[in-house]
Amino acid sequence: MAIALEGRPVARAILERAREELAEYVTQAGRPPELATVLAGDDASAAAYVRAIHRTFDRVGIPVRDVTLPGDVAEAELREAVAHLNADPAVSGIIVLQPLPRHLPAGIASELVDPAKDVDGITPASAGRLAVGLPALPPSTPAGGMAILEHYGIEIAGRHAVVIGRSPVVGLPMALMLIAADATVTVCHSRTSDLPAVTRQADILVAAAGRPGLVRPEMVKPGATVIDFGVSFVDGKMIGDVEPAVGEVAGALTPVPGGTGAVTNAILVQNTLRAAWAALGGRRAG
Repeated sequence: MAIALEGRPVARAILERAREELAEYVTQAGRPPELATVLAGDDASAAAYVRAIHRTFDRVGIPVRDVTLPGDVAEAELREAVAHLNADPAVSGIIVLQPLPRHLPAGIASELVDPAKDVDGITPASAGRLAVGLPALPPSTPAGGMAILEHYGIEIAGRHAVVIGRSPVVGLPMALMLIAADATVTVCHSRTSDLPAVTRQADILVAAAGRPGLVRPEMVKPGATVIDFGVSFVDGKMIGDVEPAVGEVAGALTPVPGGTGAVTNAILVQNTLRAAWAALGGRRAG
């Protein structure tokens, strides 16, 4: 039976370090950093994410400023709201909640946020720096997956990792992070032929397709580590991309819920502090 790679202990460890770092930052800056959320419309999942962000940031002591815009917000109004936050020195990080209303241009959020305040790694500048191996604020979800692997001592270097999904916010950055950690990486997607034949080669299998139950036991190499980023709701129940029965084959598996999702907001706290230090000139003691 697979070891459960629970996310909560990982998140706790990240937040404990963040509290210590926050105290040091406040001593130097005279105030805590601040995260700004921008929510346009009434998408229930986005609103729930804002509430979850508040819970996590409240635990550390970092204030969160919410900017709420109507569902019919004009593009110019959204641009103005984000520009105001970009220019506000009190704001260290900005996250624009997805999905945005359909009438707004696709990808507009990545165009608007100042890369220096891009705590969720969505801007072209952040993505480019990550791709070429320069310091960057990474997308919080895949960075959380990497934190889980590190916390549980899962060996990455020299291993074959297979990532299912090529989205710019999860699959692709996760592949880049695994490459940076010296894994050999294969990225699969909807047009991959004979997906099970590829996934059975994986020492580390990452599911980030957003398709509930996509990964079945026969697709997993015995003893493999499986990281499940999938979040879907079926009959009111949260399920991942990986069937629970995979736990009978895999060596280690992140549960859904309670796995990768638990770490995402802790990484967001970590990124907010990193952005705040950078704005302060990187003058962190020690």
